Amino acid sequence: MRRREFITLLGGTAAAWPLAARAQQPAGRVYRVGYLGIVSREQLPHFIKAFEDGLRSLGYHVGQNVAIEYRVADGQMERLPALAADVVRLGVDVIIASGGNPANAAAMKATTTIPIIMTSSVDPVRAGLVASLARPGRNVTGLAADAGGEILGKRFELLKETLPNLSRLGILWNPDVEFVRSRQTAMTETARTLGLTTIPAEARGVETLEQAFATMMRERAQAFVVQGDSVLLNYRGQIAEMALRNRLPAASLQREYAEAGLLLTYGADLRDLYRRAAGFVDKIFKGANPAELPVEQPTKFELVINLKTAKALDIDVPPSVLARADEVIE
Repeated sequence: MRRREFITLLGGTAAAWPLAARAQQPAGRVYRVGYLGIVSREQLPHFIKAFEDGLRSLGYHVGQNVAIEYRVADGQMERLPALAADVVRLGVDVIIASGGNPANAAAMKATTTIPIIMTSSVDPVRAGLVASLARPGRNVTGLAADAGGEILGKRFELLKETLPNLSRLGILWNPDVEFVRSRQTAMTETARTLGLTTIPAEARGVETLEQAFATMMRERAQAFVVQGDSVLLNYRGQIAEMALRNRLPAASLQREYAEAGLLLTYGADLRDLYRRAAGFVDKIFKGANPAELPVEQPTKFELVINLKTAKALDIDVPPSVLARADEVIE
């Protein structure tokens, strides 16, 4: 229950059009959007629905005046460069990069002329995706799901409030993702201020999850946090099942983890970001220069608590935590 409501292909030459020429759009044309994603459409259909709903609200209807070319890596990041190159060869008008910084970087390496809209970048300035949030400076703009590391500690606080005796916290993370690697030190320091000892457990994919959980159990972790990235998100169901099997309460950023069975999640409302990405597409279609479109940050955050998981783990979620929840899964 909710508690707070917080695409006329002209060959390969289209990729070389000056941005200013894109402003002169002939009436009745069909725009082409290239969608480059990490997570499969079947895994996160609501993100695509949110994006298409956003387009529809602005007068763009798939199959009528806009076409969307989907290219997704199904969690295999090594496929991103080839998929990005394929999208560019299609001569699309704009590229939607979905799934975080790896998709953004792949799109940027594939083209310096076609506008790229980030749906959920992480600390885009530090990652070298844009010059600044106010003036991105290149052919990239869009939305940041997390422009800094300050939100990371919130999950620790929520777990600590829910589990007062928590002292040893596992960190399930993917070392292949740069922004995840860069935040390990910050996470350790934040946890220390709450009296928590962190236990890093690496997982590059589903085949390494058993080893990661074995590490956390061996080191006597009492709970764990999933460092959000699009690869592990593909395997959230397996992660949730293994968490229950090992009786480990867990938290993450994306609500999809709570829906899969983790105890709680806190982070930006990603569906809202995908809806807002459509606004950037509309501006590009109308001639805007991405270099001058400020990167926007989240305005909606959500706390989701899975009470079914809490009951299965014999955890009494404090009323103070429940009262702050945007959604409780029962």
